[in-house]
Amino acid sequence: MSENNQQGQINIELDETVAEGIYSNLAIINHSPSEFVVDFVCIMPGTPKSKVKSRIVLTPQHAKRLVKALAENVHRFEMSHGEIQDSEQPPIPLNFGTAGQA
Repeated sequence: MSENNQQGQINIELDETVAEGIYSNLAIINHSPSEFVVDFVCIMPGTPKSKVKSRIVLTPQHAKRLVKALAENVHRFEMSHGEIQDSEQPPIPLNFGTAGQA
């Protein structure tokens, strides 16, 4: 590995299982003073029970960077494809205490 490569680049691997991704139509966000927890859930119509498909734990600093990165990418998407329409969804009763939804 060259010295240039060692200082400025990170080698990130993506295995086949992770590359397939996980579909989510609900994100539940909780936080403490030291971390943000984002649970990704897939809720299917007619199914009374759903499971968390993936959980991501972030520091507050990384959560803020993620918000900025998502906002920038949504802006780029809308510049290319038009405004994303935000449809009203009926509230989903969740028993997780105080949490944000996305």
